[in-house]
Amino acid sequence: WRAASAALVGGSVVIFGALRRLALALPQPAAVRSRPGRVWRWRNLLVSFAHSVLAGLWAVFSLWHSPELLSDIQDGYSVSGHLLVCFSSGYFIHDTLDIIFNHQSRSSWEYLVHHAMAISAFVSLIITGRFLVAAVLLLLVEVSNIFLTVRMLLKMSNVPSLALYEANKYINLVMYFAFRLAPQAYLTWYFLRYVEVQGQGAFLTANLLLLDTMILMYFSRLLRSDFFPSLRKGSAGRDVDGEKFLID
Repeated sequence: WRAASAALVGGSVVIFGALRRLALALPQPAAVRSRPGRVWRWRNLLVSFAHSVLAGLWAVFSLWHSPELLSDIQDGYSVSGHLLVCFSSGYFIHDTLDIIFNHQSRSSWEYLVHHAMAISAFVSLIITGRFLVAAVLLLLVEVSNIFLTVRMLLKMSNVPSLALYEANKYINLVMYFAFRLAPQAYLTWYFLRYVEVQGQGAFLTANLLLLDTMILMYFSRLLRSDFFPSLRKGSAGRDVDGEKFLID
């Protein structure tokens, strides 16, 4: 089963590599074509968007189809959840390689840290078969990422429709609470209360607490950028064409 899981992860890497090639053939907005530094980022975000749609809806379906999983976060198991973790592991590996091979490590270091945490945690879940339900809960964040990625694509393309950006801004905020902050808060509470701080439990708890810090930092950036722009610091004249931050 572990060999089959490794094959599934490898297959996922190949799938996202194919999506990356497909993204190369798609038309790009003039604002992207005119700034060479934005071309890689635009293509990378399109692949990220595809993963968010597929993984987010998959996570919702898995929990909706098997709600009993929520009663056993440590040892609950479903084939759908296992496949989802393998699928997303492949995406994180692909995105890490894409960042490194295109020399974007320095400007996208936040993603590399996030992906290293996700890959190491997911591999441990695949090997042991434990805490898969926790991973599916965490992958609900991809529903939020759909609107977060749309936000970044709209900013990069300089879409003239302010109404479209404004509508997405508020939807993005609601989804951030519902699918990012809420599941993260629940899992943090659960791990601190019920999971033994040793072995895999200690490793996952440490990963979760670090992710809490990152999420709160991103949430602060999102609020400053979209709702309190006067509080933004150090952004004047900053060239972010090649940067791939979770929030900017």
